[in-house]
Amino acid sequence: MKFVSAVWKLLVGIKDALVLVFMLMFFGLLYAALSSKPAAIGDGVLAMDLNGSIVEQPAATDPLSSLSGMGDVTHEYAVRDVVAALRTAKDDDRVKAVSLDLDGFLGGGQTALSAVGEAMDEVRKSGKPVLAFATGYTDDRYQLAAHASEVWLPELGAVAIAGPGGSRLYYKGLLDKLGVTANVYRVGTYKSAVEPYIRSDMSPEAKENAQALAGALLEGWTLEVNRARPKAAPGLKRLLTDPAGVLASSKGNLSGAAKSLQLVDRIGERRDYENRLAELGGQDSDSARGYKRIKLASYIRDAVKHEDGPIGLVTVAGDIVDGKAGPGSAGGDTIARAVEKGLADGNLKALVVRIDSPGGSALASERIRKSLLDAKAKGLPVVVSMGNVAASGGYWVSTAGDYVFAEPSTITGSIGVFGILPSFQGTLAKVGIGADGVKTTTLSGEPDLMKGPSPEANAYVQAGVEQVYAKFLSIVAQARKKTPADIDRIAQGRVWDGGTARQIGLIDQYGDLDDAIAKAAELAKLGDERDVTYLEAHPTGWASLLSGFSSEDDEPEAAPADALASLSPMPADTMLRVIADLQRIMAGPTVQVRCLECMSDATPRPAQQAKVGWMTTLAGWLEG
Repeated sequence: MKFVSAVWKLLVGIKDALVLVFMLMFFGLLYAALSSKPAAIGDGVLAMDLNGSIVEQPAATDPLSSLSGMGDVTHEYAVRDVVAALRTAKDDDRVKAVSLDLDGFLGGGQTALSAVGEAMDEVRKSGKPVLAFATGYTDDRYQLAAHASEVWLPELGAVAIAGPGGSRLYYKGLLDKLGVTANVYRVGTYKSAVEPYIRSDMSPEAKENAQALAGALLEGWTLEVNRARPKAAPGLKRLLTDPAGVLASSKGNLSGAAKSLQLVDRIGERRDYENRLAELGGQDSDSARGYKRIKLASYIRDAVKHEDGPIGLVTVAGDIVDGKAGPGSAGGDTIARAVEKGLADGNLKALVVRIDSPGGSALASERIRKSLLDAKAKGLPVVVSMGNVAASGGYWVSTAGDYVFAEPSTITGSIGVFGILPSFQGTLAKVGIGADGVKTTTLSGEPDLMKGPSPEANAYVQAGVEQVYAKFLSIVAQARKKTPADIDRIAQGRVWDGGTARQIGLIDQYGDLDDAIAKAAELAKLGDERDVTYLEAHPTGWASLLSGFSSEDDEPEAAPADALASLSPMPADTMLRVIADLQRIMAGPTVQVRCLECMSDATPRPAQQAKVGWMTTLAGWLEG
């Protein structure tokens, strides 16, 4: 009994110690939050050290993971915040110059980066220099750098423009070896999302569509870069058409080739670049960088204001999923309830829907569309603004708009439907396991994942897919004032660039988010009013307290060791894509309006997002 009593006392002591540690952490964070004040923004260089991706809506992360260093250090930057920061900086006397450190930049999608580039042009027109530095310039990095007044490259750096395209994985051979059957149900000759599971290569129809889309995107990218940096146009053309000749003429000197082609302005190391920034923004001997820096996150918090206005703005970003979802994913219930709450407040006069999504669940897409139709029924004009991608389920949602804007580089269309149901009769046979049973009807136990779905079950699921496709055609036809037959001819799962989409009548006009807001104000007869109310959840209370201690303002990680390290894809990204592809086939027979082929051209996400952990969960519980 003495031994048991001693063990019990030890356990109680451990419990008390853990409670004490937690209470000390809790009150320490609370005291720090209540006693601290945001640092004042001084003069200097606006340091846009983009260590991550530019996205339409950043995903939620766990503040404790960031605080402790256990989470991913890469960030996601909202495109609207980056654009707003640049537009504010052009008239802010505190900002002497803008610096883009792109060594950690993962990309952002062609349409989003065009918006950032236009804001950079505004800064330059105000007379302030904009500088860019990278060890290796990829397509996305150079799309931004082309808008800079000075483009820097270290001696061992490189500019490597590849253009859209590349390989994707096909799993039929693997599934055959495992004995897994991918039962596919689809409508659409070009609905190639299912092909990785039933083929070992790309079908001719899918290749034709992908080639046309990639060509259109490259043409749009080239036009933008040439407009932003006309002197580089001849060199860029040569690099794209004859990279081997460029290397031969420069005797393998990659940075020298970039300089001779006028793709960059200065060859210099990071310290040279920082000395140049010190000339422009002032020296700071207390900083390891040596120049006065205004950190981007601090500047956004201090200078960028989001005032409530009569125009509601709802964002549909990421995969469209059933039920609730956090930022960065488009939960059908979450978005619909945000719209419903905005309508219930009674202050909105118009609605703008910003879409950056390859689609997903048909039911969730319809749930969002219905909430937008409710807004129209209350007399609010609804204007759609397409970002990088508004395809499949993303296009489904857009049909609720009175007017639809897109950019030439927007990826849209993919009007098609599919479902995938894996069955394991081959796997069981390989390991000597049988499956048998009884039926009371032809659909008893169907779809049978062990023996394979019956012909009747296959017909039933296929009928459901065709019913959803007919609904898709109907709502598009009604929105675009065409017949379902007209839409079917340009549908069949085919993916379009924004320029072609305008020609065939899938969108109304080229334009960005500002154009959509202006159109909404015009339709609602609001005059010059442009203030918006963001219809989305904002971190408040405890969540805001915790996020204030995250590493958002920390210095970015060290630059890649060499240009090739910064240009080549990370092996982890490839493995994560394989896992994601296999998860999709295991997800079951959900009817999907999703454009998987669009996702390789969409906004990149960091390979390892910081998980939403217990501290964030606690914050949500405290907020009720």
